[in-house]
Amino acid sequence: MTATSTASTTAVARAPEARAKSGNARAYLLYVAGKLGGAAVSLLAVLVTSFFLFRIIPGDPVRTMTHGRQVSAQQLAALRRQFGLDLPLWQQFTDYCGKALTGDLGTSYQFHAPVGKLIAEKLPATLLLTGVAVVIYSAIGLWLGTRSAWRHGSLGDRLSTGVALTLWSVPSFWLGLLLIITFSVGIGPIPGLFPTGGMESGDETGFAYVADVAHHLVLPVLTLVAVGYAQTLLVMRSSLLDEMGSDYLTTARAKGLRDDAVRRRHAVPNALLPTVTMVFINLGHVAAGSILVETVFSWPGLGGLFYQALSVPDLPLVQGLFVVFAGAMIMMNLLADLLYPLLDPRVGR
Repeated sequence: MTATSTASTTAVARAPEARAKSGNARAYLLYVAGKLGGAAVSLLAVLVTSFFLFRIIPGDPVRTMTHGRQVSAQQLAALRRQFGLDLPLWQQFTDYCGKALTGDLGTSYQFHAPVGKLIAEKLPATLLLTGVAVVIYSAIGLWLGTRSAWRHGSLGDRLSTGVALTLWSVPSFWLGLLLIITFSVGIGPIPGLFPTGGMESGDETGFAYVADVAHHLVLPVLTLVAVGYAQTLLVMRSSLLDEMGSDYLTTARAKGLRDDAVRRRHAVPNALLPTVTMVFINLGHVAAGSILVETVFSWPGLGGLFYQALSVPDLPLVQGLFVVFAGAMIMMNLLADLLYPLLDPRVGR
């Protein structure tokens, strides 16, 4: 056989493989385009919802801002013109959408500052609190969920599942108050060990400042971890239990793999898809923070800012925060969708 005929045969043999790779790449690009389109539609729906949803909140923002002061009808009308509240609803909506698409979320009624600037100032505190909590309770939930499923029915499984279900049903604000009473105020022989609220004492610098912030973090992080890890544990446990009866695990054991290797290399990766979704949803909550926990612990983050904005109501600030919260969730879901084909090649084909 000549060199030319050999090369021709090799090219013919490789043609189906090249076509398969090209088809997979095309299918993945279509999958990505569909997900990006869905995310864009969701963001548009968020803009529409954020505008109309908070317009039904009872109360007049202008009268709330001037509460306790003598204000004439002419002054109230001037304030309404200043904030654009005298315009028809459709015009307020188009102005809001046009500015939001350029990154302008408006000006806060109560703080008289750009909403984007207020969010940027509070965002680091929220990222610190909820970011630390999400990393901790996701790791705990994945580990305990895997152990519980692999030894389902054991005492450890029943105990961890029971504790998780109990903590999951506890309201976070109530648990936070209990922790403050027990470990901040002190009860019986237990002294007050941690601050009752806030992010810092205000008189520390350098490493002492870092230690002070960490000291303030303990109770709010513990509250979020206690309530949040259960969901990850239960989802991971359920997914792994579904995989445990599969034939490929029996084949892996028949090849002589140890039980730990079967779990780590085969069962857990195939059970990760639902848990990955849950982890990314939790990461979306990092930007949203926890309104109740931040309020209870007076944490200076976006959750506390949202509570302040609702009490007025400060419509531009409420709308801006709602867009940021929902946008973070949409982006995290999009990232999870784009990650799926890497975990399971069947997805996106």
